[in-house]
Amino acid sequence: MKTARIDASPQVAALLRKLAPEPRKQVRAALRDLAADRGGIVELEHPLEGFRRLRAGRYRVIFHYALEGGARVIRCDFAERRELVYELFADLVREA
Repeated sequence: MKTARIDASPQVAALLRKLAPEPRKQVRAALRDLAADRGGIVELEHPLEGFRRLRAGRYRVIFHYALEGGARVIRCDFAERRELVYELFADLVREA
């Protein structure tokens, strides 16, 4: 099975850098699973329709699928602790 390319936003990359080793391993493993079409993926509802979330331990990664030159790309838009991620990302979407 061909894996999709993962494209992490600067916010996601910064979060990964600041995480402690164990949560960082969990998020990276979840992203590898996502690239192989596995993992705890759920479509989000209004006001975040069009996005999906990936469960990675206590963290959630919000992403969407895109096509680049006919290849599927997974754009990881935002990541944060479960209790904060949806509200913070909804605020960013409203501001955009």
